[in-house]
Amino acid sequence: MKPLEELTNVEKARLLHQLFPEEIPALLQYIEGVSQSIQERAPQERAAWTNGSFSFDCWLSLISDSQRSIRHYGNRLHSNSRLFADQLFDGYLAVYMVHCLTLYIRIRKHPRQKFVAAIDLLFAP
Repeated sequence: MKPLEELTNVEKARLLHQLFPEEIPALLQYIEGVSQSIQERAPQERAAWTNGSFSFDCWLSLISDSQRSIRHYGNRLHSNSRLFADQLFDGYLAVYMVHCLTLYIRIRKHPRQKFVAAIDLLFAP
């Protein structure tokens, strides 16, 4: 296995899925909820947008891409770590997914500390 610093986001996501497959269905459901919430409140979100790295339209595009993959692959994402990682953590989509992971463990106050620690280890800057 490569050192942690050399792992790509896709490799990190695959490892997370392999370590905690039972957490993936609830995580994907949460991501769907976050995505829907942002889209429903798009005017307010756009007005409050301060991220200089991405335009709000780009952010909406990433959200749509994640929803499309989650809906298209459905339950296969629950059981296939390679599919999960390849479809949701490749390219710029990983930025949105890491954002959702952070919300999932921080805002939701995820009860499983090992899962929280794994996300922090793998995806924290």
